[in-house]
Amino acid sequence: MSSKTSATWVGGLAFDAEINGHHLIMDADRDFGGENRGPRPKPLLLAALSGCSGMDVVSMLEKMRVEGFTLRIDTEADSTFEHPVTYHTIRFNFHFEGGDLPPEKLVKAVTLSTQKYCGVHAMLQKSARIIVKIFINNQEIEQ
Repeated sequence: MSSKTSATWVGGLAFDAEINGHHLIMDADRDFGGENRGPRPKPLLLAALSGCSGMDVVSMLEKMRVEGFTLRIDTEADSTFEHPVTYHTIRFNFHFEGGDLPPEKLVKAVTLSTQKYCGVHAMLQKSARIIVKIFINNQEIEQ
C-alpha cells in the first residue's frame, strides 16, 4: 500500500495539501514571511502521531469493552537549534477521563499502539526520543 499527497503553491509561502481528497492549507508564521493561513508542516507530524495512536487506542479499548471515557492526547516537541531543525524530544501524553476506568487496559492499549501498531510513532522514534505518559482523571499512572 502506498500513500500519495499533493501540495500546490497558493501564493506567499502557503501550500494547499490534498490528502485523500481532503484539503489542508499549510503556511509559515508572519515572522518568517508567511501569512499564518494554516499550520506549519512539522507540527502536523505531531498531529499525525496523535491521530495514529489515538485511533489505535480507541479501537483497542472498544474491543476490550472499555466504555464511558474521553481521551485527549497532548503532544509537545523540542527542536534542535541547527539546520535542518528537527524534533529531538517528543512528550506524548494520553489523558483519559471517566469513572471506573481500568488502568491495566488503558496501559495495554497505549503500549500496543506505541510499541507495535502506530506507524507514525515507529517512524518518529527513529529520529526523536518519545516520552509517553498516561493520565486517568489528571493522575499519572505507572506503565
